[in-house]
Amino acid sequence: MLAVSLMPGTAIAAPCGNDGSGFAAWKTAFAAEAQRAGVGKRGLQALAKAQYASRTIAADRNQKSFRYSLAKFMQVRGANTIVAQGRTRKARNAAFYAALERQYGVPAGVLIAIHGMETGFGGFMGDSRVVSAITTLAYDCRRSDFFVPHAIGALKLVDQGAITAETRGAKHGELGHTQFLPGNALTYGIDANGDGRIDFYNQADAMASTANFLRQKGWRPGEGYQEGQPNFSVIKQWNAAGVYQKAIAIMAAQIDAGG
Repeated sequence: MLAVSLMPGTAIAAPCGNDGSGFAAWKTAFAAEAQRAGVGKRGLQALAKAQYASRTIAADRNQKSFRYSLAKFMQVRGANTIVAQGRTRKARNAAFYAALERQYGVPAGVLIAIHGMETGFGGFMGDSRVVSAITTLAYDCRRSDFFVPHAIGALKLVDQGAITAETRGAKHGELGHTQFLPGNALTYGIDANGDGRIDFYNQADAMASTANFLRQKGWRPGEGYQEGQPNFSVIKQWNAAGVYQKAIAIMAAQIDAGG
């Protein structure tokens, strides 16, 4: 566990940095923030083991696909394949997706399009250590304020046993089948298969959690989700890139129209 030495009532924000040289000192300061936020022993031990993730920083500086035109983005991300496979997956698991729509109001096409876009339907869920990646982003000065709550979330997920210090995810610390940021995973996670554990690497839990996220963010059952329609603004809550939002809406409609 990281040592914490603060005077009572003192709150010192951990200083951000732009390279790995200050990461160890940042972790020591951040451990105090994490404790104040309710992170326990296992979470703090995971923080102590975290390593500066150079690949995460490189990826964060080079997100060029979001600068593509919509047509180019959909081509690069394999939209036609996602739609074709998505229709098959919907037909194969019709009862499961119908149950999710009854409970959360989110159509199958939207959930399946996100699943396909994020991980190729679970084909590749990432090879970066989640805790190291998300704490590196919390430390990095570029978007520290955004990522600090997700770093706290990741450490709390460790406390809960949902992940460990070794759990692998995407380079920005996203988890599982639909690539939840850890803070969102903590808040919106659902145990859909009833095994007593929220597991984002289990497809049922991941899809239900995604549906719950969208519903809690304002999804209106029965309303449209194309650009200009009420639920398009909720897709924006999942990913901030406009080209991503439009692609999800288009693919979702094609999946839903196909069966």
